[in-house]
Amino acid sequence: MRKGDKRIIRGWTMYDWANSVYSLTITSAVFPIFYAAITMAGGTDVVLERYGLPAQSLYSYALSAGFLLVALITPVLSGIADHTGRKKDFLKSFCYLGAISCAGLFFFSAENLLPGLLLVMLACVGFSGSLIFYDAFLPEIAEPKDHDRISARGYTMGYLGSVLLLVVNLLMVMKPGWFGIPDRDGLPARITFVTVGIWWAGFAQFAFRVLPDNPHGRKPTGNVIANGYRELRKTWQELRRTRRLNSYLMAFFVVNMGIQTVMYLAVTYAKAEVQELDANGVAGPIGDSSLIISILLIQLVAVVGAFLFVCLSKRFSNLSALMIGCVIWILLCVAAYRIHWAWEFYALASGVGLVMGGTQALSRSTYSKFLPDTIDHASYFSFYDVSYYVSTVLGTFAYGLVYQLTGDLRNTVIIIGSFFVVGFILLLLVPRTEVPIEIRS
Repeated sequence: MRKGDKRIIRGWTMYDWANSVYSLTITSAVFPIFYAAITMAGGTDVVLERYGLPAQSLYSYALSAGFLLVALITPVLSGIADHTGRKKDFLKSFCYLGAISCAGLFFFSAENLLPGLLLVMLACVGFSGSLIFYDAFLPEIAEPKDHDRISARGYTMGYLGSVLLLVVNLLMVMKPGWFGIPDRDGLPARITFVTVGIWWAGFAQFAFRVLPDNPHGRKPTGNVIANGYRELRKTWQELRRTRRLNSYLMAFFVVNMGIQTVMYLAVTYAKAEVQELDANGVAGPIGDSSLIISILLIQLVAVVGAFLFVCLSKRFSNLSALMIGCVIWILLCVAAYRIHWAWEFYALASGVGLVMGGTQALSRSTYSKFLPDTIDHASYFSFYDVSYYVSTVLGTFAYGLVYQLTGDLRNTVIIIGSFFVVGFILLLLVPRTEVPIEIRS
């Protein structure tokens, strides 16, 4: 396969356009509000009454279970994918699992809560698992010099596509009559979950049509699972011999703890700590509409941020651009500790969007550029993505633990800021060129 084929690159970025609607509609905007309405009917936590656990805790456990399952199964699956040359088949399988699970949330209700949370977990598995095999195509379709630009282009497509569908979904929820939808039993919101599944699986076809099947002509023999495990083990041995890649992976792990904690829990923080004035000039908690505006603002500004950081990486280097991102994240954490009003939160959201888009896009492309000369890209990216998900679990856990121990949500900002301080130091220690390490058997 020839690298740099524009048609293949366009198709690859369309998977970002396809799957990012899960992140925005399901994890950030519509489903969390729908879940709260279902589980807190009449002001009573029906989950707490029925299962002895707060509704939000049970929801977070479902997501954590999804991340944990991905961390357990995808490394071996990535080894199998590299051994058999079937990355695209695994990408399709996880995509369809996630899309069908999202559509299945149409049937979510207080009566079938546990099956619904199982779908939440499976949607998380589908989304997270598919990214490993999707990301692994980047070094195969583009030269290293283009990785930053193409990774940023993919994230940009994701931000724009997710915003477009979210606007339609919000109109469906707020103006169901425009779409001929009866406004009862949460039907408008439930239909939005179906649209996410259709959008995800539908637009993914552009990627599936052009991404190569078995580009390296692998011809598997013997026990596929055993050989897949051996492939993964071989990659692990290679990874241990690369100081720059090892150092970068550790720095990424810590920085991502901060980024993902902000992404998943910023709305929770704002609901508790940010106020706005109502029509009568009375201060009260920030409203759902204001939060959704801030979410849209983050997504749109992130488009600019993704390409701004590509320019920074060209001017300085990838590692220097990521360190600049860490400094900006630290300043944003200081600002978050001090804000109290909605207009301040909007300004903060703009800053978050700017640096989030850039650091996410560069994190992926930097890892891709640091890979050794290999064709086992799925196995290598399994370590990257497992680091991504484990750091997400640890970051959000640290957030909850600090709040539990101190009782002050603002103190959680201090721990998030510390992640970026440590991440900056670790990025500073990453060698600028690869340094082989001799491993004794």
